[in-house]
Amino acid sequence: MKKVLVGLSGGVDSAVAAYLLKEQGYDVTCAFMRNWDSVANDDISGNPTLDDPVCPQEEDYHDAKAVAEKLGLPLLRVDFIQEYWTDVFDEFLKEYRRGRTPNPDILCNRYIKFDSFMKFGASKGFDTVATGHYAKIVKNDEGTWLAKADDRNKDQSYFLAEVRKEVWPHVMFPLGTIDKPQVRKIAEDLDLSVAAKKDSTGICFIGERKFREFLSNYLPMKPGAIININTGKAIGTHKGVLYYTVGQRKGLDIGGTGPYYAVGKNIETNELYVTDEAHQEWLYSDSCIVEECNFMTDITEPMQCAAKFRYRQMDNPVTIEPLPDHRLLVRYPQTVRSVTPGQEAVFYADDRVICGGRIQSVYKAGEDLMDLIRTTAEKNK
Repeated sequence: MKKVLVGLSGGVDSAVAAYLLKEQGYDVTCAFMRNWDSVANDDISGNPTLDDPVCPQEEDYHDAKAVAEKLGLPLLRVDFIQEYWTDVFDEFLKEYRRGRTPNPDILCNRYIKFDSFMKFGASKGFDTVATGHYAKIVKNDEGTWLAKADDRNKDQSYFLAEVRKEVWPHVMFPLGTIDKPQVRKIAEDLDLSVAAKKDSTGICFIGERKFREFLSNYLPMKPGAIININTGKAIGTHKGVLYYTVGQRKGLDIGGTGPYYAVGKNIETNELYVTDEAHQEWLYSDSCIVEECNFMTDITEPMQCAAKFRYRQMDNPVTIEPLPDHRLLVRYPQTVRSVTPGQEAVFYADDRVICGGRIQSVYKAGEDLMDLIRTTAEKNK
């Protein structure tokens, strides 16, 4: 009987994943991962949270424990706090200091859930791990592949595109062929305590706090001017240029007329650049370079495929061309809105993930769009 270690998070998805594997005849053991110490780590920033349970991992652990007991499965507990700080949070802060907006969930999947956790499983005699992700593992004559889940509304393959392809033969995603309403129904029929539990949103280490307030513990707020690049005039004051991302409309703190959209920033001058409703062309690019690519298959010549530049975004037809140093040149002449340096680009051949990487730079008509925005703002002052 095949032994499978299931990452049990305390949510409904991983609970049903564990149940399905047990029903399929696998020898299932569950494990709860503790990746963040809200008290210790917030103490580092000078904001102890002894009385502020903003990252309720203990509640999640008790939910996971209740599920494991209900299903008659053993539950292990493992801490990856140091690994998370080093491989995920440090990188998260480093990218923000560069003025970019990284996705820590992608880093967590690569370095924690499908690296450290798998090594922990191997040390306990498990060859296979499983989670409650909505994605599929597809096997054919060419190998083992990551693919989109059948439930496209919940598909999480985007967040898994940085995971090394070598691990996929040792991974199972039981929810890849069912949808969220079915998952809820199974949990209700089993009378699981988490059946109606709200899906987790955002990042665990931020919890219920406002993002800017949390980030200010590590990257202090430094107010500066909000510049309308079309007029060169300051139209407001931002709370810290590092906290904004391209395409953002809400939370810009600009009174009066609007709406306005963030289109770029200058870290050296501490300026945030915005555009108005009539000049949204500043949000569109037609090509980009993607770096640090994680190739699921060899790409040796230009090819047409589909790309997501953000989660929940529709697939965009693109042409990709390999460059040296694990990079890709990506062309999309139809233009795409809010392609942003620092965020993830994921490429698909039909439903199969073929590559994921970090957007390095963005272009329009051959010019670096961020440079063009900065020079235009300066010229119009």
